[in-house]
Amino acid sequence: MTTMLRVVLAPNDSQLEAARRVVADYLVPTPTVRLNVRGRPVWAKLESLQVTGAFKIRGALAALSAVREADETSAVITSSAGNHGLGIAHAAQLLGVRATVVVPANASAAKVAKLKKYDVELIEVGSSYDDAQAHALELASRRSLHYVSPFNDTNVIAGQATVFDEMIHQAPELEHLVVSVGGGGLLSGTLLARAAAGRLDVTVTGVQPEESSALYHVLRGAKMSDVVHRPTIADGLAGGGDEGAITNELIERAGVRLLVVPEIAIRGAVAEIAEVNGLVMEGSAATSYAAIAHDLINDQNSRVGFIASGRNISRDLLIELLTQRASH
Repeated sequence: MTTMLRVVLAPNDSQLEAARRVVADYLVPTPTVRLNVRGRPVWAKLESLQVTGAFKIRGALAALSAVREADETSAVITSSAGNHGLGIAHAAQLLGVRATVVVPANASAAKVAKLKKYDVELIEVGSSYDDAQAHALELASRRSLHYVSPFNDTNVIAGQATVFDEMIHQAPELEHLVVSVGGGGLLSGTLLARAAAGRLDVTVTGVQPEESSALYHVLRGAKMSDVVHRPTIADGLAGGGDEGAITNELIERAGVRLLVVPEIAIRGAVAEIAEVNGLVMEGSAATSYAAIAHDLINDQNSRVGFIASGRNISRDLLIELLTQRASH
């Protein structure tokens, strides 16, 4: 993993409120619906219906709004596996900010195709998120650009906190929320919003793909640089994490349980969600669904829900997964 080069603080109350305002100004609240998950009612916050296809637009809006407020002439650069880059590109268009997005050369083709429709400088480099981040940080220094991390950024975390704000208003009966985790921006924001709302009664569990589960291992004493990452269809969660990131600290301080989900369960979940519930979700969102469907969270009695974090999956992969399900 790339060593963190910047000191990042947790968002304060005023930053959380600023994020709520800009998200409310530009985005329509996504619905929370009840799904049938193997006979069990499960609440799903459909961030897959966001204009960019993922929740990342929230953090991007909060971050770019803060950058513009500090200096209207500022330009930004980010690294992304895809969804955060789409969020930055769309937020830059809405707010009139110049943006550069760096993605791995092997990033999701579906996400890259969407990125190419925006008026941003798109750079494809390397074979991993780490490669993209290293290149973006180097360009940020050389060009004097403001770097916006997909997760290790004060205002990005504040923006992601608005997901829980909406969900707990829409489903106040929720008792247990499952959150997919890459670098931990969504989980950190969820924990801060939960505390701010006085809803510590809601249990929060984080889940990662077994093939790429950096935070799971780091919170058990491993170093980011020692974690081995293997291919996963949950590409939005793959390779995420910085050594010493504020997200690591917030998650550890809250004592949140992290679980890993086998790749076969994630692949099956994408197809099951589509076939049974009529919804398209990418692997990152399906990781949470799979954890509930297979009862990896070990909680059969609570009113449980998850954040359907995104829908940006390639058509070919979706067809492949549906075909595999049909053949079994």
